[in-house]
Amino acid sequence: MSREVVVSRTPRFSPFARMPRFSRTPGGPPVPAPLMILAAIASVQIGSAVARHLFDDLGAAGVTLWRLALAALILGVAFRPDVRRWSLAAWRAAALLGLAMAGMNLLFYLALQTVPLGVGVTVEFLGPLLLTLAQTRRLADLLWALLAAGGVALLGLGSGFTAPIGGLLLAFAAGLCWAGYILASAHLGSVVPGTGGLAVALAVAALLVLPFGASGASAAFDHPLLLPGVAAVALLSSVISYGLELNALRHVPTRVFGILMSLEPAAAALAGLALLGQTLGLREVSALVLVSVASLGATLVRRA
Repeated sequence: MSREVVVSRTPRFSPFARMPRFSRTPGGPPVPAPLMILAAIASVQIGSAVARHLFDDLGAAGVTLWRLALAALILGVAFRPDVRRWSLAAWRAAALLGLAMAGMNLLFYLALQTVPLGVGVTVEFLGPLLLTLAQTRRLADLLWALLAAGGVALLGLGSGFTAPIGGLLLAFAAGLCWAGYILASAHLGSVVPGTGGLAVALAVAALLVLPFGASGASAAFDHPLLLPGVAAVALLSSVISYGLELNALRHVPTRVFGILMSLEPAAAALAGLALLGQTLGLREVSALVLVSVASLGATLVRRA
């Protein structure tokens, strides 16, 4: 599948997308594109919940390593990047994206060891939101920033919330890496044609995580029953979600994509409740809503 950069008045990529924008193809897909986006969101969050179940056996870093390595292998076989023709600039771009992906995934999984999934995604979401706000200079952007800051403040104030500050900081650092991923992904897409660059970046990310996750990941070989779980994490959180988003972006504007992605914190909270038994109080739900509304508002204003 080829990727084409669309030149228009809107940005080349959506701050809430996991990949640069694609040209839209004529005709509709068999499944409505908005449903594919919602399915991609659900896939990512279910994958995160499955990953959390594996932490006790493999460790957060070990699960991260399995996810990145398996996703790199699957996408590498599917897209077969012709790296022999790559320029030095292409390799630098892939390495930069791999660095961002390693930090984004490892830090987020480390955060999930101590904070609920819904809270972790809400705090992580600040990274793309800050990137969106940094790219505009409108008064309304300050209001969205204050709204998001109010949501995060709710998570750190009061005695009713027990998530450690360390976990919240890890989630925020993962969000900053997510913002870096967005920029690096757009850059890689401009120097490497097709989708093979993502497979190489995933392989780089796996190599970077290897020193931290090798010990924990090796436990899966002693307990083969864990292997289906790590395969599910790689498929749900990377391969399936990527394929759904790629196809959806060919049929809907990135404005619609960004609006639907604002539902991700809510989806994470539901996945945490259904699969991990993590209940959120009024304070945490209010924070989730504030951050989601801020991201939605920033997306709508940016594309107005």
